[in-house]
Amino acid sequence: MSNHLYDALARHASDRRRPLIELADGTRVSYGEMFDLVARLASHLIRAGVVPGDRVAVQVEKSWQNLALYLACVHAGAVFLPLNTAYQLAELEYFIGDAQPSFIVARPESLDAMRQLCGKGGKGIVESLGTDGDGTLLQAAKDAPILPAVARGPDDLAAILYTSGTTGRSKGAMLTHANLRSNGEVLMDYWRFTEKDVLLHALPIFHTHGLFVACDVILLAGASMIFLPRFEADQCMSLLPKATSMMAVPTFYVRLLEHPGLTREATKHIRLFTSGSAPLLAETHRAFAERTGHAILERYGMTETNMNTSNPYDGDRIPGTVGFPLPGVEVRVADAETGRVLPRGEVGVLEVRGPNVFSGYWRMPDKTKAEFRADGFFITGDVSKIDDRGYVHIVGRAKDLVITGGYNVYPKEVETELDAIAGVQESAVIGVPHPDFGEGVTAVVVRSPGAKVTEAEIVAALSERLAKFKQPKRVFFVDELPRNTMGKVQKNVLRETYAQTYARAAG
Repeated sequence: MSNHLYDALARHASDRRRPLIELADGTRVSYGEMFDLVARLASHLIRAGVVPGDRVAVQVEKSWQNLALYLACVHAGAVFLPLNTAYQLAELEYFIGDAQPSFIVARPESLDAMRQLCGKGGKGIVESLGTDGDGTLLQAAKDAPILPAVARGPDDLAAILYTSGTTGRSKGAMLTHANLRSNGEVLMDYWRFTEKDVLLHALPIFHTHGLFVACDVILLAGASMIFLPRFEADQCMSLLPKATSMMAVPTFYVRLLEHPGLTREATKHIRLFTSGSAPLLAETHRAFAERTGHAILERYGMTETNMNTSNPYDGDRIPGTVGFPLPGVEVRVADAETGRVLPRGEVGVLEVRGPNVFSGYWRMPDKTKAEFRADGFFITGDVSKIDDRGYVHIVGRAKDLVITGGYNVYPKEVETELDAIAGVQESAVIGVPHPDFGEGVTAVVVRSPGAKVTEAEIVAALSERLAKFKQPKRVFFVDELPRNTMGKVQKNVLRETYAQTYARAAG
């Protein structure tokens, strides 16, 4: 039997000298070198007792060896579980407890803390991986025998990515081999990637955009990447002449527009700039086009669905839209309450169906059932419309999810931590427009009677409890939160009240 996803991702591995990765310091990694390491890591996982369907949790910094670990999990039939590097131990305890991984890989400096955390429940083997190939994992895998890829079919799980909601804890979106392969192949074709492409890759690889969209597309095409640890405008501009394409979040383009080196001449050789993970402001789209002559291609996806729509490769890339449904993907706008499909031009909740859509939430059958219509359409929760030309517009969110710098933050988690702080009676967390991050996480707090807790004290208290991207950029104090007749906090009122917070700061 075959391994549905791995066979596709490794299709160019036989051309051992084909370049795959160039690092910031000029070091190059070939397809042969990458897949040699993949095979050793996969064999080590199997030797360590990982069986098909086991989860392998990974919280390490970006490196080419980290990418090899993802491929090794697919090779071994395991389920890859990448975790945001900003998560604190208090947050990791939930993910580890929920997913029950049999193997965990941590940063070298976090190894002892992770072992202690996992040791509480006797969960899994814990090893480490650093950015230079240091840590215990590569050493342990050094002498692993080479084994063939484990047989896996289209419907077998390949990954679980934890996504955010407006209430409760994060949900594990289960992505199958077919979900990832089908979406990668569609994007490769739709965006016209070939073995001649060189992608400037400055995204993290613990979520859909940087891993499944960027890396899978490059591997499927037999192309190569300039693999940077993070985005820095000066570094990206210096390496841009080597690239043919760039995938980015809107913040990257805001930063590039501030760089004096961004000109038509500097970008004339680039074939494609894409943007996703957060809304791209129409002003940013227009400013970039004026400076460079390039119309950024904006697309729309979710953790649960990978990519759903894209502005066209040929044709009008309209600012403020996310384009058309990708081949094989169906989209519609429906009434949120009744599910009635709405005609073009009317605003409702976007629903999608296709081979890209996940199989459900990990160990949450009731939640899974609630998020799907009877005919198989997934309810995204994004308020949208489809115009007369067929372009999809995302006009808001039915849920209170905050997307900041491409990362999802659900208010309930932040509010729970805020409410636990001495001197805080209650709180509400909202997202308001931010010039750099799309939305800024903003807290509105009611102090306990007689309390004098300050913004600085609250920020300090949260710094050890929440990932930095979840921490409020501002904290405001009010006597009471606005509520409707049912007692529900009116977050729409708060968003209107504080809408200009960061516009004033930027001005």
